[in-house]
Amino acid sequence: MGQNKITQLFAIKYPIVQGGMIWASGWRLASAVSNAGGLGLLGAGSMYPDVLKEHIDKCKKATNKPFGVNIPMLYPNIEELMQIIVSSGVKIVFTSAGNPKTWTAFLKKHGITVVHVVSSVKFALKAQDAGVDAIVAEGFEAGGHNGRDETTTMVLIPSVKEKISIPLIAAGGIATGQGMLAAMVLGADGVQLGSLFAASEEGSSHDLFKEEIVAAQEGDTHLTLKELAPVRLLKNKFYEDVQQAYAQGASVEDLKTLLGRARAKRGMFEGDLVEGELEIGQVSGLIHEIKPAAEIVKDLMTEFGKAKEAVKNF
Repeated sequence: MGQNKITQLFAIKYPIVQGGMIWASGWRLASAVSNAGGLGLLGAGSMYPDVLKEHIDKCKKATNKPFGVNIPMLYPNIEELMQIIVSSGVKIVFTSAGNPKTWTAFLKKHGITVVHVVSSVKFALKAQDAGVDAIVAEGFEAGGHNGRDETTTMVLIPSVKEKISIPLIAAGGIATGQGMLAAMVLGADGVQLGSLFAASEEGSSHDLFKEEIVAAQEGDTHLTLKELAPVRLLKNKFYEDVQQAYAQGASVEDLKTLLGRARAKRGMFEGDLVEGELEIGQVSGLIHEIKPAAEIVKDLMTEFGKAKEAVKNF
């Protein structure tokens, strides 16, 4: 395919962004996606400042193509992380979970392309007003932390497209070339995929977690813990414990205690499939094998091309 707003903005070959997921998106995955023609992102949400610095340095050695960093703004070490991003010469930053006004001007001042992740039209407009270069609109199908409104990707993308003038990236429920084409027909200029890359060979998520993603069927994930921060999880013992807590009238404090610390690390990074938090999207039901990132990108583009041809016949 030719150049479009997203490939031009990031200077990449394909309008495919690998989501910056906690515990899955280290330098191996980000560099592999970038080398394959997409945009790889380091997931800073699970990295201490020194670890982020190490991953940026290794990513630079592993690719001469553009890559970026995804940074949730609720992170306690945010100032330190932002300084590392600037001093390391990172050129693309995706911000999420916070007010885009807080850091956009700072990043832009240092010549960085800024993209903000939203789950509603209201926040898309706030991000545009804050001066970001593009928006990721992420539907309710997505894994991990999610919007409270439960708006699906199919409704969210055209709703956001109608209101904004900057480039739009669709996320949530996309793991095939057909899904990619659908998102772009709805008005997106590119797509961001998380779950599919979490199950890649280069993903830093635990092999046991990757096998759970591949084994998952439609209906095996659920959005829960809305009182803390809505999160989509695979159903396992920890998930059942949360449901039992709800049934017994658990308070917000009870839920916080049950969640505890490092529950996501335990599940996704250390491979505890029983007591860990296994964050993944609904689209895991369509992911059937663990593949190298380069093969994922290639297959997506092949499927995308076939889907475009198939639509021509309608």
